[in-house]
Amino acid sequence: MRFASLGSGSRGNATLIEAGDTCLLVDCGFSVAETRRRLERLGSGLDRLSAILVTHEHGDHLRGVAPLARRLGIPLWMTDGTAAVARDTEVPVLRRFNSHRPFTIGDIRIEPFPVPHDAREPCQFVFGDGACRLGLLTDTGSATDHIVRSLAGCDALILECNHDERMLAEGPYPPLLKQRVSGRYGHLSNAQAADLLGRLDAGRLQHLIAAHLSEKNNRPALAVEALAGTLDCEAGWIQVADQDQGFGWRDLV
Repeated sequence: MRFASLGSGSRGNATLIEAGDTCLLVDCGFSVAETRRRLERLGSGLDRLSAILVTHEHGDHLRGVAPLARRLGIPLWMTDGTAAVARDTEVPVLRRFNSHRPFTIGDIRIEPFPVPHDAREPCQFVFGDGACRLGLLTDTGSATDHIVRSLAGCDALILECNHDERMLAEGPYPPLLKQRVSGRYGHLSNAQAADLLGRLDAGRLQHLIAAHLSEKNNRPALAVEALAGTLDCEAGWIQVADQDQGFGWRDLV
């Protein structure tokens, strides 16, 4: 199994997971043309995609999903709550999943789990190929015990480090937006992500990637410093998902 990112941040998100003959796209906050360009940068293409999964209905995750599903004629998967509020669900194949029940698409097993975020029925995922597990956790305001249990034993983790608490407090956002971002249903700070990481058994981790960094309220070095401090590892071992470049393919063995 391997995974990559087309981009991560408030201007658009998309993550690729590939195993065997199956290639899943999680979210798509980019146009079809931009998605194609970013896929080609990774040596892939639109024709490789098997299905699209959606975490929640916010535009930076959903904006390009329906146009891409229509263009390719591939299934689009989302929760009932997300489907109820999504503006565009006119796609060839719309499939709904329960965020508490695992399911399989091709060669990949998907374990969804609910998260506290200011959306209708948001969720995140653990992906497996029978040998390795990849955890994806972005867009959650707090780390619940259920999230910790869901991410147990992962071989790789994409973990939200949205903001530095001091930068957010002193930054340009208006007070209500600051309150939303830092609230229970907002986004994880570097410190919260580090605390969550400390509650996990990290012994199997081959890759740890900080994701969904705010361009105004965080710095990659701050996110890396927080996570490295928890793992007591070299800062260079931790990677950061960039808004414009995402990150290249990472293999799980």
